[in-house]
Amino acid sequence: MFQKLISYVEHIKERNHSSGAALVIMKENQIVLEHYSGYHSNTAHSRPIDENTQFNIASARKSYLGLVIAYALYEGKMNSLDDLAAEYFENFNHELLGKTTIRHLVTHCHGLHQRADGTIFREFEPGEGWAYRGINVVMMTELVNRLYGKSFPQLLEEGVFKPLGLKETAWQTEPNEKMVQVIDDPNEPASYTVGRTKDGMESNLHTTAREFARWGNLHLNNGMKIVPEEVIQLATQVQSLRYKNKDLPQNGLFWYVQGTPALKSELGERVPKGSYQILGITGPTLLVIPEYNIVVAKMYNKRYNYGGSNYLHYLREFSNIVADTFRRF
Repeated sequence: MFQKLISYVEHIKERNHSSGAALVIMKENQIVLEHYSGYHSNTAHSRPIDENTQFNIASARKSYLGLVIAYALYEGKMNSLDDLAAEYFENFNHELLGKTTIRHLVTHCHGLHQRADGTIFREFEPGEGWAYRGINVVMMTELVNRLYGKSFPQLLEEGVFKPLGLKETAWQTEPNEKMVQVIDDPNEPASYTVGRTKDGMESNLHTTAREFARWGNLHLNNGMKIVPEEVIQLATQVQSLRYKNKDLPQNGLFWYVQGTPALKSELGERVPKGSYQILGITGPTLLVIPEYNIVVAKMYNKRYNYGGSNYLHYLREFSNIVADTFRRF
């Protein structure tokens, strides 16, 4: 029953010149499929991909940050998603922030952008559009680290990873044999993507496909008594404002959430309402469909998702195939 899904994953792997792929599916807390193929790098004699392989999940780390933001709201470190950002960013240009709220920052409708020289400017007024930019992730990472007096990766390690039993999920600063290298140019050797620090500011979070799936399963099961249910609900329910443009995506705390299907969402139109997904530029995708009680973790190691300017089509098709497969399960 999973052959169409496996074939699609392999097809995109080959078309996008990824050297490896992994696919893990959990249903009702059990792994029902594990598929591994390819190698850790595009160079000769590379290690084969297996269940111990750790992929760089790039900006999919935002789902981990989103959970800590939800915690900060739950514990009263922040009062509300509708608090003005200026209340928390004293050293930021308040005129530029204007009426930007925490909600705007975590749902990608803040309108802020950053030039190569570091200058921050405004693309559109808060809530008047949607754009995937990095400045909001940096701002929210700095904020939660400051609110707690320690990094959000440290908070997760102590409060979530250890109780959940995750041992292969970490922000890496040194290469090791379990880590997959990332391909930028298929004609050039892949390289390790490690960071200088483990404070969550860089895209150096690595995990196995199994533990990525278990991260999704934690959310599917409303925290599994490790995380308060209210925290999970904050993170994974639609928190976006109503947009004039109905094609714009809807988000929880960085997760893409299926409310009314939208053309610019990475979730396909056949995915049930209430589902949510996160992905990274190197190809990792974590899809949770509560209606079918499933979690799907897909991994690649090629920078930029396949399809160029039409990449959303292929992401949406993947989620649609998953939905079609389990609709008949």
